[in-house]
Amino acid sequence: MNSKYNALFTPWKIGNVEIPNRIVQCSMGGTSLFGWMEPSHLDKEAAYFLLNRAQDGVGLILPGMQCIKDPIGGRWLYQNNKMFKDLKEYMVEFHKTGSKLFIQLAAGMGRSMAITKPMVALLKHPILGKLASPVADLDYITASASATPNRWYDEIKSRPMTIKEIHDQVEAFAKTSKKLMDAGVDGVEIHAVHEGYLLDQFTISNMNYRTDEYGGSFENRFRFPVEIVQAIKAACGDDFPVSLRYSVVSKTKDWGKGAMPYEKDFKEFGRDMEESEKAIKYLADAGYDMFNCDNGTYDAWYWAHPPQYMPDNCNLEYVEHIKKFTDKPVVCAGRMDPVKAAEEIEAGKLDAVAIARQNLVDHDWIHKIKEGHEDEIKPCIRCHNGCFNMAKFAGTPNVQHFNDSMHLARCALNPTTMQHTRYKIVPTKNPKKVAIIGGGIGGMECALVLKQRGHIPTIFEKTDELGGLFLTASAMTFKENDKELIRWYKNEIEKQGIDVRFNTEINDLGVLRGYDDIIVASGSVPRMMPSIKGFDKALTFTQVLKDKVDVGDKVLFIGGGQSSCEAAYDMLLNFGKHPIIVEYAGDLVAAQATCLANTSFLRDAMEYHKVPVYLHSTVTEITDKGCTVKNVETGETTFVECDSVVNGIGFVPTPVGGKDNKKAYRVGDCVAIGNLRTVIWRAWDVCMKI
Repeated sequence: MNSKYNALFTPWKIGNVEIPNRIVQCSMGGTSLFGWMEPSHLDKEAAYFLLNRAQDGVGLILPGMQCIKDPIGGRWLYQNNKMFKDLKEYMVEFHKTGSKLFIQLAAGMGRSMAITKPMVALLKHPILGKLASPVADLDYITASASATPNRWYDEIKSRPMTIKEIHDQVEAFAKTSKKLMDAGVDGVEIHAVHEGYLLDQFTISNMNYRTDEYGGSFENRFRFPVEIVQAIKAACGDDFPVSLRYSVVSKTKDWGKGAMPYEKDFKEFGRDMEESEKAIKYLADAGYDMFNCDNGTYDAWYWAHPPQYMPDNCNLEYVEHIKKFTDKPVVCAGRMDPVKAAEEIEAGKLDAVAIARQNLVDHDWIHKIKEGHEDEIKPCIRCHNGCFNMAKFAGTPNVQHFNDSMHLARCALNPTTMQHTRYKIVPTKNPKKVAIIGGGIGGMECALVLKQRGHIPTIFEKTDELGGLFLTASAMTFKENDKELIRWYKNEIEKQGIDVRFNTEINDLGVLRGYDDIIVASGSVPRMMPSIKGFDKALTFTQVLKDKVDVGDKVLFIGGGQSSCEAAYDMLLNFGKHPIIVEYAGDLVAAQATCLANTSFLRDAMEYHKVPVYLHSTVTEITDKGCTVKNVETGETTFVECDSVVNGIGFVPTPVGGKDNKKAYRVGDCVAIGNLRTVIWRAWDVCMKI
C-alpha cells in the first residue's frame, strides 16, 4: 500500500468505542437496516450489503436513517421486539469483521419529505388524509417546527408539531437506543441537525417561528436535539456513544435557493458559521460524542449530495474550521478524496472521512488501496441515477418512479448493489462466442459481464476508440469522474484480454459468421428537426464538446435538458462564453430520472450567472446571425442574436441490423434513450440470459 494512505488505517475512538480505521460509511437512503419507508423489520438485502462492506474494510458502518416511528403503519420502532431479536443475532456475525456499527435514528423529514402526486392529494384533502392515516399519516410525517412550505411542493405547508409529539419522540429515541444497545449495536447517530431535516428545521430561525419553549432563542431552537441526547444518555449511560449528523453551514439563500460553491457574498438563510461555532460546542456539552459533518439543506441539496459540478472535498474547509470549536471527533463527508482525507487526518485537522456512494460502485475499493491497485477502482460519477434519483421541476412534486422510491441505494454503475439476488455473475456451463456491435459503455459492460461468466466476447467498434457517445459526455472540464470511468473500462477490457476490432463497422448482422449470439449496442444519434428552418446550421454536442469546434461567444442551445445545461455551465465557467437556452417545457431539466441535487445546481447556476433562458419556447428559424424564438404559450416571437447554435433536442436510437434471421439482443440507447443506469442494467439483463 502506498504510504500516503497510512493515516486512513489507524484506529481512533468515539467515546470509549474503538474504531479500527478512519473510513466511515455514512448513511444512505435505502441502506436502512430496518427497511426504508415500509414497516420496520430486519431488512435482508441491507443486512447483506452492510455486512459485506464491513468485511471489505469499512471501519464504521452507518446504515441508512431509520425514522423513530414507522412512516408506513405508524408503529414506534422500539415496539418491534422481533426486529431487535433478529438484530442481536446479526450483530454477532457483524462483529466478527472487527468493524463497528451505529444505527442512525431520525426524528423525521418534516418539510423535506419528498411528497409525490398521490401524497399531495392526501395532504390537500384532509378527509382523504384522515382515511389514509392508519397506513400513512402524512399530516404527521410532514409536520415541522412551524408552518413552512414543503421543499418538493411549496403549495403544501407543514403543520407545527405539538409539544406532546416532541416529548413522545424524545422518549422514543431513548427507548429505541436502549434496545439497540442491548442488541449489541455499538452506538447511535441522531439524524439530524443537518440537511434541513426535521431537527434542523427546529434549529434554523428562518424555519422556526414557534413562541413556546422550542422556538425563539438559540437555546429553545436547539432544545429538541439536546433533549434527545440527554434522554439517550439517561437510558443507556454515558459510555454508549451518540453521534450527530451535522451541517456546519446551510449554504442556503432562500426557500429552494442554494449558494454556488464559489459564491461568497450572500446572506445566509439558514445556519451561518458564527452560530455554528456556538452550536457545536453547545451540542457537545449536551452529550454528543461525535459530529458527522457536511453542509447544505434540501434547498441547497447539492452541498449534501454533491454532483460532478461540485468540487472535490467541497465541505472540507468548513468542517476543518468547526473542529476548532469542539474536542469531540469530527468526520467530513462530501466528495472526499481519500488521499486528501489521509493528509488532513495525519495533520490532526480531521478525525475520519465519511465515504458513502463509492461503497455502492466498487465494493472492493478499500482492498484495492491496500493492495496498491487504486488505479483499478471503479469511480463514482455522482450521477445519483440509481442511488437517490428523487426528481422535481417547476410545478411538480417528487416525480420519481415508485419502484425507485421504495428501493434507494442501488447503483447505476453496479447493478449488484442492493440487488444481489437479481444481478449476479453465474458461471456458464456452455461457453459461447458472442459478437458485440458497438464499443460504448453498453458494449464494454456486456463484454466484461460475459467474460466473467466464461463466454468469449468480441467487440466490433466502427471508430478507433472505445467509449462511444460517452466520450462526448465526458469531455466537459468538470467531468473528471466520467473520464476516469472510461479509463477504467478500457483498462478492464485490456486486462481481461477481450478482443476488440477497431475501425470495423457492422451494418448487416449477416456478415457475422461463427458467433453463437449477437448483441447490438450501437447507441443513438442526435434528433433532427427539419421543421426548423436552417436547422442544418446547428452543431452537435460531439462537435462542440469533443471536437472543440469554434462556437464564438454567444452559444444558443435548443433544448434545456441536462446535457445542454451542463455544456452551458462548462462554457460560461471555464471558457468565458455566454450561453443562451431555449426550452419547450416550463423549467430546465424537466426530467423524471435526474436527481434534484443535480438539477437544482444547474438551475441555480444558470440563475446566478444570469444566463438568458427562454422557457415555454421553441426555435423556428436559424440564420447566420441568430435564431427566431417563439413562445408556445403566447405565440410571441423574438430574434435572439448568437454566434452558434447547438442541437440539444435529444437523441434517437440507432439499432443496426439487416435481413439475417440470427437472433440478436439489444442493449443501451439503441433500445431506448436513457442514462448510464439503463445502459448498464440492460447489459446485465441480456448477458445473464446468454
